[in-house]
Amino acid sequence: MYQDVLLHVGGQWRAAQGGKTIDILNPATEEVIGKLAHANTADLDEALDWAAKGFAQWRKMSAYDRSKVMRKAADLLRERLDKIATLMTMEQGKPLAEAKVELAGSADVIDWFAEEGRRAYGRVIPARLPGVYQMSLREPVGVVAGFTPWNFPVSQAVRKISAALAAGCAFILKGPEETPASCAELVRCYVDAGVPAGVVQIVFGVPAEISEYLIPHPTVRKVSFTGSTAVGKHLASLAGKHMKRVTMELGGHAPALVFDDADLDQAATILAANKFRNAGQVCVAPTRFLVQEGVYEPFLEKFVAKCEAIKLGNGLEDGTTMGPLANDRRVSAMESFIADAVGKGAKVRTGGKRSGNKGYFFEPTVLTDIAPDARVLHEEPFGPLALFVPFKNYEEAIAEANRLEYGLASYAYTRNTGRVTALGHDIQAGMVGINHHGLAVPETPFGGVKDSGYGSEGGAEGLEPYLVTKFVTQASA
Repeated sequence: MYQDVLLHVGGQWRAAQGGKTIDILNPATEEVIGKLAHANTADLDEALDWAAKGFAQWRKMSAYDRSKVMRKAADLLRERLDKIATLMTMEQGKPLAEAKVELAGSADVIDWFAEEGRRAYGRVIPARLPGVYQMSLREPVGVVAGFTPWNFPVSQAVRKISAALAAGCAFILKGPEETPASCAELVRCYVDAGVPAGVVQIVFGVPAEISEYLIPHPTVRKVSFTGSTAVGKHLASLAGKHMKRVTMELGGHAPALVFDDADLDQAATILAANKFRNAGQVCVAPTRFLVQEGVYEPFLEKFVAKCEAIKLGNGLEDGTTMGPLANDRRVSAMESFIADAVGKGAKVRTGGKRSGNKGYFFEPTVLTDIAPDARVLHEEPFGPLALFVPFKNYEEAIAEANRLEYGLASYAYTRNTGRVTALGHDIQAGMVGINHHGLAVPETPFGGVKDSGYGSEGGAEGLEPYLVTKFVTQASA
């Protein structure tokens, strides 16, 4: 059922003008399953021209009418969920059940922003003089260029597109070349729902070439990027040179603090599920497991048991609970991290190697006794590696949790109510989950601090970056 993936430019699904294509691989089989249209500058110029036209039309529609179109897109996404989930699993590798959860949540995101756009209120400011009206108005920022990753090809794109459309903006999406079909099908839902030509478009190609062409272009007024910290810093610098608004959702290296009074069964169940979801290729995945010395071994045993119960396999097969890594680069990265850590004295408690001879499968892995200078304790592993580090007291745990320049997500487990309150204040992260994993729902903010980026892509805060404030003061003639 997998078909070649086209660009969507100016209301038309079409091949690239130069005719160039990119192979699409199934990471579970390493087989080519389709071709992807590769845009050149002529395609980008056409997309930019159409975006300007689409913006001029879309911004004039009432928030009420925009909301109706977006709600229809959400309904179409739900109707097509099974088909799109299968495409996602074929190109990305995650188990089919995880793909379906991603899509269902993405439809909820569209609904949320469809309604939130109807509440982008301005205000009237009391004037100092009679006959004067002072108004603060909210207007769409303009044409947005968005860049999204392969690990969550729909949920990462849907937050950006939905917020932009709710605000009245037009959106050019540079989708992920490794997982393009599911992302393109999301765009198809908006298009089929009645979004005017040019308002939502999708292109693919060489990421650096597209970003360095779109970001400086005068038509683009805002940039939204999800990806690595290194690339994010480069794009933010490029945008800054041209005074473009930027939202950056970058890398993470999330600590998970387990105190000696925690419910160990609950903590092991929730943390293992979220560590190995999407084969650990999740920016908010718990990665550094900081466990108080008194419960270190008991918690480690429970966690390892959860790891060893994971069924590794093709995401389309019944019973699979973890699929392959997305590409061979991730396999090489895991092997490099583990070799470095083991070379410095770390122990592999479970896993630690590639699985099978076909597909990019890698075993769920737990490392202990890790040297402080091991690369994996400093660089985001972005894979199925759980790193266990013991701590003595609260102060030591907080110091380690805040040690890195990452500040996206963090987690903690404790029954002490005073400590619960303190953790919310003391951990330096954009999101803190205590005694449960409640991140990334549509109505809550999603974003990081420090080198993990800035800006939010969820909740009421997610609409703000796509709106500008205009002050109007008027007096009667």
